[in-house]
Amino acid sequence: MTDGEPSRRRWTLPRRLAPSVARAAVFAAALAALAGCADPGSGTGPRPFPSPRTTPPQELCTRLVTQWAHRLIADGGSGYGDYQSMGLSNGQYEILRTVLDAARAEARDNGPDAARELTERLAERSCTERYRGGVPTEGPWQ
Repeated sequence: MTDGEPSRRRWTLPRRLAPSVARAAVFAAALAALAGCADPGSGTGPRPFPSPRTTPPQELCTRLVTQWAHRLIADGGSGYGDYQSMGLSNGQYEILRTVLDAARAEARDNGPDAARELTERLAERSCTERYRGGVPTEGPWQ
């Protein structure tokens, strides 16, 4: 290097800082992607998040009652616990008890496949009837 000639040596990060800076850059890029930020030069704006899908109460009731009915019938009818430990409302538990009684009789008379079909039909019909007018408001677990 001579007098008056600028140094051509490039500045670099110290080795111990490089991983931290790299992690920060990855974090910033991920955060920008989640926030919907676009590349300033791309000409696009933020992307909206998709709307969450909610499950209608009658469909949720049907799934829960059917799942528990199949499980209890497969276990030989042994009880699992109270309705709250199953994640059911009192009304859903009443539907489950009705469905189980009918499904057990059907299994004795016509076999497990017929009982399974009956369980699904009765659960869907009963849950649809229960939630036809909206969510029951008799109480917090009704």
